[in-house]
Amino acid sequence: MNRNVFWLLLWMPWICGAQQEDILAVDRVLTEWHQAAADADFEAYFGHMAPESVFIGTDASENWNKEEFMAFSKPYFDNGKAWSFSAVERHIYFSEDGQTAWFDELLDTWMQLCRGSGVAVRTEGGWKIAHYVLSLTIPNEKVEGAIALKREKDSITLRSLRALLPKH
Repeated sequence: MNRNVFWLLLWMPWICGAQQEDILAVDRVLTEWHQAAADADFEAYFGHMAPESVFIGTDASENWNKEEFMAFSKPYFDNGKAWSFSAVERHIYFSEDGQTAWFDELLDTWMQLCRGSGVAVRTEGGWKIAHYVLSLTIPNEKVEGAIALKREKDSITLRSLRALLPKH
């Protein structure tokens, strides 16, 4: 038997077990994070986010660092009504060194089906969400209608953003 194959077979159960533990840990962080929002638990919700985290919402203007997202969200949490998202499908992947995970999930929300995707990082305090993107899902056969709904605001936003680009 090839020596490399022997070592791989010897260590495979440990490697698979370690990755399974990490999958469960990241899954738990995401589930607890969504539950904290549903429970309007501000400290628990933002405690699952890394200090340098970014949250990107469904509106083109929603690109917040953690402090900005906390300021935006605080009134909702203080009111006892944040948001309630629950994953109905989730995929988790890891970097080769096991220190970074990326994920995507389909969510049952008040907006109907949404997609969340992001990055989690391993920290001394466990896994933390470093980047999260929330997107509306639109069936392909309904895209034209969605484009029509957002055309005016998108045109204004695009003009503003293009005005900031360097001129060549």
